[in-house]
Amino acid sequence: MSLKRVHRMPFGATVVADRATRFRLWAPRASTVELVLRPGTDRASTTSLTCDPAGWYEYVANDAPAGMRYAYRIDGAVTVPDPASRYNPLDVHGPSEVVDPGAFDWQDETWTGRPWAEAVVYELHVGTFTPRGTFAAIEARLDALARLGITAIELMPVADFPGTRGWGYDGVLPFAPESRYGRPEDLKHLVQAAHGRGLMVLLDVVYNHFGPDGNYLGAYASHFFTRRHQTPWGEAINLDGPGSATVRDFFVQNALYWLNEFHFDGLRIDAVHALRDDSTVHFVDALSVAVAAGPGRDRHVHLVLENHDNSARFLRPGSTPRGGTSVSQWNDDFHHALHVIVTGERDGYYADFAERPVEMLGRSLAEGFAFQGEPALASDGGSRGEPSADLPPTAFVNFLQTHDQVGNRALGERLSRLGTADALRAAYAILLLAPSPPLLFMGEEFAAAQPFLYFCDFSGDLARSVTEGRRREFARFAAFVDPAARERIPDPCHPRTLASSRLRWSDRRSGQHRRWLGEVREMLGVRHRWIVPLLPRMLPGAARHAVVGGQLLQVSWPLADGEVLELQANLGPRPVAGSMLKGRELFRVPPPGQAASDAEIPPWSVRWTLSPPSIS
Repeated sequence: MSLKRVHRMPFGATVVADRATRFRLWAPRASTVELVLRPGTDRASTTSLTCDPAGWYEYVANDAPAGMRYAYRIDGAVTVPDPASRYNPLDVHGPSEVVDPGAFDWQDETWTGRPWAEAVVYELHVGTFTPRGTFAAIEARLDALARLGITAIELMPVADFPGTRGWGYDGVLPFAPESRYGRPEDLKHLVQAAHGRGLMVLLDVVYNHFGPDGNYLGAYASHFFTRRHQTPWGEAINLDGPGSATVRDFFVQNALYWLNEFHFDGLRIDAVHALRDDSTVHFVDALSVAVAAGPGRDRHVHLVLENHDNSARFLRPGSTPRGGTSVSQWNDDFHHALHVIVTGERDGYYADFAERPVEMLGRSLAEGFAFQGEPALASDGGSRGEPSADLPPTAFVNFLQTHDQVGNRALGERLSRLGTADALRAAYAILLLAPSPPLLFMGEEFAAAQPFLYFCDFSGDLARSVTEGRRREFARFAAFVDPAARERIPDPCHPRTLASSRLRWSDRRSGQHRRWLGEVREMLGVRHRWIVPLLPRMLPGAARHAVVGGQLLQVSWPLADGEVLELQANLGPRPVAGSMLKGRELFRVPPPGQAASDAEIPPWSVRWTLSPPSIS
C-alpha cells in the first residue's frame, strides 16, 4: 500500500492538473513580474503576471508539468528563482523546477513516531557523513546507528545554499533540498528508510536570517526584513512589523512543509534568540500551535530549540495558547560546564563556567539551565536565562559535541583530542545516562580523529571577507594572538577544508575507535534498559544536587513511587574521601572491582544507582 503526502501552500509552484501548474509569488515591491518557462532554452516563454492589491502575482500555466524549469523576471531587470522552490537543480542563482510531490509513493503509513523520552539524537552533516555526501549514501549507515542505540538522526540544514560546500546555515531557498545532496525524492526515501528501522528524523531549520549570496528577496519583497531589530547577520527577519503576517506564514508553512510532505518527525529551530519579535504571540509560539494543530494531532512531532537566552517560557507546557509547546532545547550550559571539567579550557564563553564547573554541571543536571537569570560574561554582563527547575529533564538536550562546539573551534578538534581517556569515559557516562535526551555528533561514537571545520563555497570579495573574518575572530584567544598562528587556521572556502572534515568510517573497526564504539553502545544499552523506563515517573522540580570539595558531584531524581535515581561522580584527578551510594547499581565507571575502597571515591569515577522507596 502506498500513500501520497502533499502539503498545499499558498505560494510557490503547485501542480493542479496533469500538465497544469499554478505559480504564485508575493512581490509587493515589484512593478512588474513575468513568469519565464524553460529559461535559457530556445523554447523559453515569458508571461506577464497580474497582481492583486496585497502584492500577490499569480498565473496558471496549462503546459508546465513536473520537471519543467521556471523563474521570475522582476521589473524587466533581474531574473530570480522561486523563493518557495521545491527544487533548484542548478543551484541558488539558477531556475527552479516544478515538482509534483504526489509522484512519490510513501510506504511508511504505519509510522507515528516515537515519544521524546526515547530520544537519543545523532546530528550529522549530509556532505561529510559519507564519502559521497548524499541523502542516498546515508541509508547504508542507518542499520549501524540503530544497532548502536540511536533513535533519532538530526540533519544539519539542507535548504539550498550557494555552491557545493556549506554547513547549511547560509541557505536562501528554504523549501528546496540542497541539489548537491540529491533530489527531493532522495530525501523522502531517506526519511522512509529511517522510519523502517525505528529511527526518527529531525531537520535543522534556519528562520532567523538568509545567507549573503543568492538572497533576492530584497529586490521584490523587502517586507521580509526590518531595521527595527538587528542580528549578528544584519537586519532581522520582519516578524512583527508591517507585512509581517505574510513573512510569518512563509516560515510556518516551511515548517509544516517539511513535517507533512517529507514526514520529518521534528525540527530543530536555529538561534531562536535572533528571532526578534515583539508581537503579542511570539513567532515560536505561533509555530508550535500550528504544528500541534496540524501534524502533531496524529503522531509524535517534536520541536527543539537552540536559544542562547535560555528562555524557559518556550518549554513550559501550557504557556502557549491552544496547546502548542516546544518539547526541548539544546542545553549549552551542560556542555560548557562539562567541557571545562574535561579539558580545563577557560577561553571565550567557557569563562562563565571556569570557577565552579562541577557546581554548574550539577545545576544543569538537576534544574536544566545553569544560568537562570544570573549575570553572564557571554551576555556582556547582563542577566541570562529564566528559572527552569520546574521543567522535566526531557526539556533539555545534553551534548558534549555538536557542529557548533567542534566546528567553531579554530582547528575543528574533536573532544577525543582534548581530554584524557579517564575524563572522557566519566563525561560520557554522565551524558548518555542522565535523564535528559543525549545528542551525539557524527563520528563521536567511535572517537573519530577527523576534525570538523567551518567550510563554505563563496567567491570573490565575499570569500576573502569570510576567510579574514574567521581568522580575525580568534585573535582574542591566547593560542592565536600571533598573526602567524592565525594563518594556520584553515581557509573555509578551500575545497580541502570540507575534504578533511569527512568521516573515515573504516576507523570504526580498529584499535581505540572500536573499543570506544563498544563502550558507547554499552552505555546506550543501559540507558534504554534502565533510564528511559523511569522518565515518565520522574517528578519535575524535585531533583537535587550537591558538590563536595569542589570535585564530588551527587545528583538525585525522585520518582513518583518513591524510588530515587542517583548519580555520584568524582570529576577530578584525585581520590575523594566518601562512601559509595548503596542503591541498586545500574552502571559504574571504572567497572566494579577497580574502586580503591568503600571509603574512597576513585578519580574520574561515575556511579548510577536506583534506590528503593525509603521506609519512614
